[in-house]
Amino acid sequence: MRRSSSMILVVAIASACAQTPPAEAGTNASSSQFITAQEIEQSQATSAYDAIVQLRGNFLSNRGKTTILGKETPLPNVYMDGLLRGGVESLKTISAKQIATIRLYRAWESGKFGSGNSGGVIEITSRTQ
Repeated sequence: MRRSSSMILVVAIASACAQTPPAEAGTNASSSQFITAQEIEQSQATSAYDAIVQLRGNFLSNRGKTTILGKETPLPNVYMDGLLRGGVESLKTISAKQIATIRLYRAWESGKFGSGNSGGVIEITSRTQ
């Protein structure tokens, strides 16, 4: 009895330590924070906003109330090719056909864009013509 308990424990520890293989590139499972041009084309979205709503609605969420004063965190700012485009509403003005990638950076990852991005950043890279 004791030996089988030890064996079960060893198997459980080995399973917990095993690494999961990375998802194949280009699949939806590859990243919950990244959208490819191929995914956008398949969604038949007409704007960046439509693509995000259809493919990764979590990009347009905030963390809710985060202070004792009841203030909510803002939604992400939108950057396209490194330039600030504005808030989430600016996504509606960006044609889906001109997008190569869309990536979400949560607030703690958005430092490369400078300060003022407490809601995070939605970064859009345009296709080269």
